[in-house]
This record gives sequence, structure tokens and C-alpha cells, in this order.
Amino acid sequence: MAALPLLLCLLPLAPASSPPQPASPSPCPRRCRCQTQSLPLSVLCPGAGLLFVPPSLDRRAAELRLADNFIATVRRRDLANMTGLLHLSLSRNTIRHVAAGAFSDLRALRALHLDGNRLTSLGEGQLRGLVNLRHLILSNNQLAALAAGALDDCAETLEDLDLSYNNLEQLPWEALGRLGNVNTLGLDHNLLASVPAGAFSRLHKLARLDMTSNRLTTIPPDPLFSRLPLLARPRGSPASALVLAFGGNPLHCNCELVWLRRLAREDDLEACASPPALGGRYFWAVGEEEFVCEPPVVTHRSPPLAVPAGRPAALRCRAVGDPEPRVRWVSPQGRLLGNSSRARAFPNGTLELLVTEPGDGGIFTCIAANAAGEATAAVELTVGPPPPPQLANSTSCDPPRDGEPDALTPPSAASASASAKAAEAGAPTDRGVQVTEHGATAALVQWPDQRPIPGIRMYQIQYNSSADDILVYRMIPAESSSFLLTDLASGRTYDLCVLAVYEDGATGLTATRPVGCNRFSTEPALRPCGAPHAPFLGGTMIIALGGVIVASVLVFIFVLLMRYKVHGGQPPGKTKASAPVSSVCSQTNGALGPTPALPAPEPTAPRAHTVVQLDCEPWGPSHEPTGP
Repeated sequence: MAALPLLLCLLPLAPASSPPQPASPSPCPRRCRCQTQSLPLSVLCPGAGLLFVPPSLDRRAAELRLADNFIATVRRRDLANMTGLLHLSLSRNTIRHVAAGAFSDLRALRALHLDGNRLTSLGEGQLRGLVNLRHLILSNNQLAALAAGALDDCAETLEDLDLSYNNLEQLPWEALGRLGNVNTLGLDHNLLASVPAGAFSRLHKLARLDMTSNRLTTIPPDPLFSRLPLLARPRGSPASALVLAFGGNPLHCNCELVWLRRLAREDDLEACASPPALGGRYFWAVGEEEFVCEPPVVTHRSPPLAVPAGRPAALRCRAVGDPEPRVRWVSPQGRLLGNSSRARAFPNGTLELLVTEPGDGGIFTCIAANAAGEATAAVELTVGPPPPPQLANSTSCDPPRDGEPDALTPPSAASASASAKAAEAGAPTDRGVQVTEHGATAALVQWPDQRPIPGIRMYQIQYNSSADDILVYRMIPAESSSFLLTDLASGRTYDLCVLAVYEDGATGLTATRPVGCNRFSTEPALRPCGAPHAPFLGGTMIIALGGVIVASVLVFIFVLLMRYKVHGGQPPGKTKASAPVSSVCSQTNGALGPTPALPAPEPTAPRAHTVVQLDCEPWGPSHEPTGP
């Protein structure tokens, strides 16, 4: 108990425990300036020559400026745990790659500047986690692709989006339409060639839209444009005004842009690039009545086709007009045809049936439509056995001379019958345009005089072959009513239309009026009779020479075999070793040896002669030949 007062006296002498000290801030990266004494904390490293994001960043910083450096990539760990960062600037670096999830911890970030870098694409995971982002600056990069889900995390909060000065040819328009809070949208200085209708209809807060210097030929009407007044200069414009900039585009001033011409504007930047009559004129100086369109005219379609069941079939339809007409197909049963498991519809007007069936036969209707109207044409398809081959009705071997067109002949009865069938099937024939004479490479086209049309300048002939899609134009003087077409291909079907080009008295513009169309077929080419081709002669000579050589070798072998048999199976000049003794006669010029008796010769007149004595003696195996 005595120790208790002693302990109570010693307690006041014990040191009191100190409160916890705040963690010391991270050291400021080299060549950077850091504000860590007061909130908000900031790290400023502009133009510091950095090659990568400094690893010793203060993770409590609210502002990080890394512009004008040489950073080439942003890694996942570079900005990890910076949950309080509000402003991040990476402008004017050499960034080519941003790792997926590199900004996933920056959930409080309000502004991200990535302009002036070398990004070529932006994927779906590279902006993940930016749920509070307000300003996204991506200008002056090399962006050629923007993923549809790249802006999903910030779609509801984004207010400014700058995609200018890139290489964008397409955009995820559906994703851009979900940016309900966006105020400024910069799409200028890209490669955009078209904008879908209604792309901006849901951007109710949009105050500035910049589409300057793209490749736009037309701008479709949008509910946003018709609801808000359009002013070019932001100064003095009301808060609800929309600033729309679309200068520097090759605008095609036709009836599709009348809606834009009717809006009040204050600028003088836009100009028309086409049609030729309006090219170069100030957009707002062109009267509304000059924004005209031309209805479509079908210039080519497939002739009646016959294919066996199970084989593919291609139906072609071409049309011209202003604007370019869109071609659709309707089946014989009245159904609109498109891409399916058995059919494919191409933008150029071709309908391909991959596998034909007996029920596919009938009249297919081609519909070409644009803003000025529509035109229809019929194509007959027969599904069944293929027709029997037809032989040429001429065997003449006298082709036309070089440089001279073939002789023109009136259409034969068979051609007239074929033309009648084509007319019944809906072929583009017109009584006003006639092909009176045609041969293998030439045709004479005639049409009625159209000079009663006031202001007529010329005629235009358009034609193409069923074997290709190239449309050929011919300009004819206004005083002509016929024209000789040359350089045609033999044995082909041609679709031809004649248009009258005149000056519209109401508008003073150049306009066209169809005179009529026709279809004709050139005669098949005559097969010339001549000498065989050089390759054929060369091959024949080689075969003949080879045959002679082979025959010679066979004859030589046959002769050797015959000689071998004649000499008893021994080579000529040799005898068998067991040959019997025979008489051998040797020629001498000396004494006479024993000779066999010879019959006495008949007496003849004496004459000079030489006596040759032949000595014959037995020869056997034991004898050896001796010298002379």
C-alpha cells in the first residue's frame, strides 16, 4: 500500500502521447513545379522534356499538367490511385498508345486534354472510368477510327467534344446521338463524306456544331436545325441560338439543300461546288428556284434472262438523275427484296439471286427514286432448262476492211420478233427514238426533231452494253436528228436514250428532257477464213519432225534385227568356232597350185588379159592364217 502513493506521484512525469502527424507529401518530380502547401494541390510540368509520366507524382493532386513533352505512351500504373484529380493535360506530346483502363481511377476528372498527339484510334476501354468527364479534347491527332463504345462512360456528362483536325471518314453516329448534354461538337477538318438524317435530333442542348472543311456534298434536314434559328456569328446571338458552320465543303446545290437556303444566315463563307451551272457561286446568293433536281431515268437494265433452276441469276438496273437515284427491287409477288440468304442487293442497282427456284420466275420491277421522283423498269426472269444453242446464220468469210464500219442492214424478222417480245416485257423502247439500221459494230439512231422546244442547245445520247456498266455519252448538235454510232461490240445488246439539253426560260439554267429510249442488238461478228495461226503451224511442224525422227530410228533398228537373223544370230563378218572345214581360195600372182577341173572354155577371139591364179587348200580349226 506504501508503493501506491509513490506511483501516483510518478504518473505526472510520464510524457503525454503525441497526436498522429499527416503523411508527408511526395517529393516534387524533377523539372516540375508543385503546389502542395494549400489546396487544391497541383503538379505543373509543361515543357520539362519528360519521356514518360513521372512515377513520383503526388497522388493527392487535383491538377496535373504534362503538356509540351515527349511522352509516347500512357500506362495503366502512371495515373493509378489519383482519385481526386480534376484536370489532366497531356497536350502536344507524342502519345501513340493509351493503355486500356489507364484513366479508370480518375472518377472525379472533369477535363481531359489529349490534343496534339499521334493517336490513330480510340477503343472502348481507353476512356473507361471517366464517369464525371465534362470536356474531352482530341483535336490534332491522327484518329481514323472511333469505337462505338468509346464514350459510353461519359455520355451523360460530356459537354464539350472536340474531334477536329483528324482523319475520320466515319463516326459512330448512334453513340454521338446519346450525348444529351453536349453543348459544343467540333467535327471540322476531317474526311466526313455524309451525315445520316436525324444524327443530331436528340442533342437538345447543342449550341455550336462545326462541320467545316470536310467532304460533305449535302446536309440532310434535321429537327434540330428547323427548331432553332441559325446564326453564324456567336456574338450577339441569343442563348438558344445554334451556331452552325459548314463552309469549305464541296456542296452540291440541288433541291436537297433548299431547306438550308431558306434559313436566315449572316455569314459569307459557304459556296456551291456543283452542279457546273452553280459551281463557285456564293451559297446564300443562289435563289431558291435554282436549287433543282432531275428525276431519275433508267438507262440500262438486264434483258430477259433464262437460267436453269439451282443456278444464280444477276438482274441489273442502272439509272441517272440528280441526286443519284437509289435503286430497289420488287419481286413478281410484290415483295420488296433486300439482302437475305437467297438474294443480295448491291448499291449499284444489281440484284443477285444466289440460288434460283422454279417459283422465282416472273417480272421483277426495278424502282429508281430520288428527291425529284421515281422511274420503274421491268426485267423478265425465266427459271427452267437453258435454251438450245443457236448457230450463226452466216458463213461468209469476207470480213469488212480495216478502218471501215461494217455494212448496216435493216433489222431482220427475227430481230423484229425479239424487239416485240422485249417491248411486251417492258423493255425501254420508244417510238420517238428508232434504230433503223445496225450491223456488227455500228448502228444508225434517229429521233424526231425537237427544235420546237425553246432554247434547245444540243442532244445527248447515252448508251451502254448489257455486258458492262460503263455509260457512254455523245453530244449531238441541235440541228441533227440522226447519228451513226460506231465502235460498238458485236453480238451485244445496247440500251440507248436520247436527251434534249435546253435552257429553262424560267430559271435561266440548263435542263434536260428525255426524248426517248430504245434497245437494240448488234449482229454477231463474221468468222474470217484465213490461214492457220502461227502457233498452230509451229506446233504441227514440231510434231511432224518428231514423227520423222522416230520413224527413222525404228527403221534402223528393224534393219539391224534383220541382218542379225540372216547371219545366224552372229554379227556379220564372224563365224562360229565349231564351223566345219571349208575350202579357202587365196589369190597369188606366181605358180599355179592344184585346182579343181574346170570345163573347157569356148574359143573366142584372142585379147589381152591378165591371168590370176587362185590356190585353194583345205582350212580347218588347226590352221592359222599366215602372212602374204
